[in-house]
Amino acid sequence: MSGVEIVFIVVAAVTLGAALMVVTTRKLLHAAIWLIVALFGVAIFYVLLDAGFLAVAQLVVYIGAIAILMIFAIMLTRRIAVDPGSQANREWPWAFLLVLLFFGGLIWLLSSWGGIETPLPELSSRADPIRELGISLVSPEAYVIPFELASVMLLAALIGAIVVSWPRKKDQG
Repeated sequence: MSGVEIVFIVVAAVTLGAALMVVTTRKLLHAAIWLIVALFGVAIFYVLLDAGFLAVAQLVVYIGAIAILMIFAIMLTRRIAVDPGSQANREWPWAFLLVLLFFGGLIWLLSSWGGIETPLPELSSRADPIRELGISLVSPEAYVIPFELASVMLLAALIGAIVVSWPRKKDQG
């Protein structure tokens, strides 16, 4: 087992553990911090895949902007974001069984697919993946619509956090 494989296994374990903590922890602020750990693990995967631009984008966009925005929203709405109830309901064993079935089906599907062992095609030495990514993000035939929709959704989330945290007047109840 090589050093890269060991790093991958450790980072995968930490990332999956952090993702599990995001959905199981009782405190919302702790869940946001665990989300930052999980997103950082994804950035390390990009580094292992030799995709430096995506690793930096992961750090800047997801950890530096979105996760911090979530923490600010949690801190602004702390007084109304109290969840006294349990995080799980009576149906969690069925959900767990369904997740196991989907995961098993995904493993079976990938193991029976012949393309899983096909090596990736070599990139030409003249290919500039950053330039191609930039062109695909602004091209009407590619990802410009989803890219703009994501920015509008983030703006709506920010406005929603501000509205929720806005102090109410006494006569409004």
